[in-house]
Amino acid sequence: MSTLTATRLGTLPRVNLLPPEIGERRRLKKVQTGLGAGVAAAVVVVGALTLLAMAQVNSAQEDLDAKKARGAQLQSQQAQYAEVPLVFAQVEAASAQLGQAMRKEVRWSYFLNDLSLNVPGKVWLTSMTVTQDVDGAVAATANPTVPGGGTYLTPGLGTVTFQGKGYAHNDVAAWLNALTRQNGLTQPYFTSSAQEEIGNESAVAFTSQATITEDALSGRYTQKAGS
Repeated sequence: MSTLTATRLGTLPRVNLLPPEIGERRRLKKVQTGLGAGVAAAVVVVGALTLLAMAQVNSAQEDLDAKKARGAQLQSQQAQYAEVPLVFAQVEAASAQLGQAMRKEVRWSYFLNDLSLNVPGKVWLTSMTVTQDVDGAVAATANPTVPGGGTYLTPGLGTVTFQGKGYAHNDVAAWLNALTRQNGLTQPYFTSSAQEEIGNESAVAFTSQATITEDALSGRYTQKAGS
């Protein structure tokens, strides 16, 4: 009977039989392949950035073209509104002239309505005459004088002269007192007060005056400060 004996051999050494040039060539080829891949990736990135930049340029160009077209449209419409500044200037000039012409306006309808609320019950008016300075000229008004010459009233915008009647002289005094409460009037006084007969009744006929102040002005056409 025969016996087989296994003998373990040691690890054989690797022997590189390729010439060194071939190995160097392989390594160079790997480097070239890696560089090529890097270049290709760079080309892709540059291409993407170029496309993005071109899109942004196109968008900006379209926006610029739209704004130029809008500007051309506005310039074409500018001629239609060329007279607007002139019209505004004319309106401002007319408003200034109106304000100058109406700066001393007194709304006498309002004045009379307020006056009717102040007239005493025992007094009735027969006439009212207004002498007012409306154009810069001094109004010719009767101004009571004091002994030795001169006057004692302060000039205003003009005067209002009232003629009326009352039952007694005390009613005339009440009328003068009512004038002191009338807005736009000051310095009320009477120039005459005399008793007379009206049929079977006695009455006192009087004439009185008051000075018109700036409080009586309407101010409707006066330009407000800051407007």
